[in-house]
Amino acid sequence: MSINSHPPKTQSGFFNDLGELGGNHAQFSEVCTALYERELLFIAHSGISNASILKRRIGGLPHHIRSVARYFVTNSTPLSTDTYNGSWYAKQPKSAPRLPQNADATAQWFRKHADYGLIVPVLVKTIEGIHLELDAIDKTMLVDDVVHLNKHGWFTVEGIIRGNSQESNRRNKQASHSIESLEEESRESGLENYGAFDSKTLLKPTKTIMASACSGHAWNFKSRVSPRALSIREMRLSTQINWKNFTLLK
Repeated sequence: MSINSHPPKTQSGFFNDLGELGGNHAQFSEVCTALYERELLFIAHSGISNASILKRRIGGLPHHIRSVARYFVTNSTPLSTDTYNGSWYAKQPKSAPRLPQNADATAQWFRKHADYGLIVPVLVKTIEGIHLELDAIDKTMLVDDVVHLNKHGWFTVEGIIRGNSQESNRRNKQASHSIESLEEESRESGLENYGAFDSKTLLKPTKTIMASACSGHAWNFKSRVSPRALSIREMRLSTQINWKNFTLLK
């Protein structure tokens, strides 16, 4: 039997390995615990049935969680930190970002700054309301004025999801009476300006928008609602934001 010079880490070692902040920084351990608990709940309710995928996802948690926790306790950002829950905190605006943004300004910004790995905000509207998500550009085709996001797919540089308008129209035409009632509430509260239900819009990043995305801010058709918990994927993305001007970190 071969001898491994780097034996597997135990759970205790996760918090106390030489060189890790967990050995002498209580906040680091607290953030790690919160992130572990939250992500394991996400995984438990994810419906993943493939054992290989599940193994890889769980196996990658220590690296991702240590990375986020280390950033949490050693970096300064415009956001407040909630170490008990392993979350970012910023004051929530009364309403979601208004749409549409200035199309020319948005397009100009993405033509100039879109690049592989750039962290961007996406406004997601469902029948339950609106929230913001963090995503990352993984492909650019600026000759066609489009970018591809790792999770949400293709968007034009104006922020419009590509090839989705017909599908949105079809869904809206087939909507049930309950959805029609929600649409009426949407009109009453001004949310018709956010477009069709089950729609996504790529936004030009601003400090307020990015703070809301990091903090899990969400809104229903009348007011603010409790923030959603970010997955470890979004938490990792939040550590790659350039808060100076939201361009790619060098």
